Amino acid sequence: MHSNPVQAYGHWLAHAPDDWSQAARHSAWRELVDQIGVTIPGTAEPASKIAAKIVSDWGTGPSMAAGQSTRLAAPWAALVNGTAGHALDLDDNFDPSKSHATTVLYPAIWALAEQESIGGAACIDAYICGLQIIGKVGQGVNPYHRDRGWHATATLGAIGAAAACARLLRLDESRAACALSLATSMAAGFMAQFGTMAKPLHAGLAAKAGIMAACLARAGLSASMSTFDSQNGLNHLMVGQDYEILRDNLTNPDHGHTMTFDTDNVGEPLLITEHAFRVKRFANCGASHRAMDGLLILREKHGFGADDVARVDITLPQVHVNNLMYHDPQDPLQAKFSFEYALSTALISGDLTLQDFTQKAVMRPQIRALYPRIHLHGVDALEGACPTEVKVTLHDGQVYKTIRAMPLGSKAAPFSDQQYWAKFETCAAPYMTARDLDALKASLMDFTSLDDITDMTQHLAQTFTEPS
Repeated sequence: MHSNPVQAYGHWLAHAPDDWSQAARHSAWRELVDQIGVTIPGTAEPASKIAAKIVSDWGTGPSMAAGQSTRLAAPWAALVNGTAGHALDLDDNFDPSKSHATTVLYPAIWALAEQESIGGAACIDAYICGLQIIGKVGQGVNPYHRDRGWHATATLGAIGAAAACARLLRLDESRAACALSLATSMAAGFMAQFGTMAKPLHAGLAAKAGIMAACLARAGLSASMSTFDSQNGLNHLMVGQDYEILRDNLTNPDHGHTMTFDTDNVGEPLLITEHAFRVKRFANCGASHRAMDGLLILREKHGFGADDVARVDITLPQVHVNNLMYHDPQDPLQAKFSFEYALSTALISGDLTLQDFTQKAVMRPQIRALYPRIHLHGVDALEGACPTEVKVTLHDGQVYKTIRAMPLGSKAAPFSDQQYWAKFETCAAPYMTARDLDALKASLMDFTSLDDITDMTQHLAQTFTEPS
């Protein structure tokens, strides 16, 4: 056993048996379906198109880039698919790392598996392992790593992707530890990029970094073992020099965020089943989803419309307010990080769909006229200690309230397999023929028995038809 976290996590990646429960494997497969679904329409977004165009000029290779027939070198394919998977902000959240883990892990796994001709079952194993490490590292630096402005999808995502790729390549513990360490040299991304095309690019960059780190480590490139826990390590540099003070004063931490790297029980609890995911039904920042669920539940239950509402008061963690910093959004990217836009749209239409994120939709006067009725009240408390309260006051004086501790789609209220497939179809169907869509679904249903995942990815290596 190792007390050094880089070495402990490298040891676990090399030696953990592939004997995951059926629940863990099924959960990993469901996130595969979800990620494929959100990636397909994500290829039409400007950030994805720009990334695909640029890297396509840098050389071809064995790996699929969704939405195009030309295959790319594995790192570039991962960059393209990671960007596309996060472009709509419809991909899942993973609370231990406070990141969009799946849109980093699976694009890295797909691209490397195609390079190495690896099958579906090994990809599921690599995903579970990568998720465990991104979660354990996240618990070692959060909540303050994320709350102080680092985009954990980019920073911790690079480390998680390196872990998944190290597992996929079956690196020994020394080389797996080097892969994790090397990934810290590629870990970057600020929340200041939210509401711009750089934000989804973060996911692609992290996926690319994971492949590069694991392949360089396999080739023998060495790295320091002090990059997680030291005065010049992840904890002090990407949390702060007050790291120990923050850690020692934590009380009742959320999601295992102890700010301590667990080296004694790396594989326990298994985070994929212990915490599960927050699977999204709205294509915007997940910090708004508790409030949106509450508002829509009240709207449906009591039958009021936008014209009936005098004001909406939302009491919520201040960090959620900070995440949605655009109070007068001017384009679809900013609208994804605006409480005012999300709640006003939900008030009028009873939903928030992909069609609500166009330039014309964002500038609708009837939506913007509701912004002054939305009032946010941030509370300086951890997310788990501060559920979101939604209070709706009507013009006639009637008041309705509800409190939401977790959004729909989380472990507290998980989606069924049927809901996963419904989301998949809603995302993918406008971009693929019925025949191609059926073939893709069949390959996903059979994913774990595929000897080579190219049998699945071939259905994504084509030009999609963009709906008008």
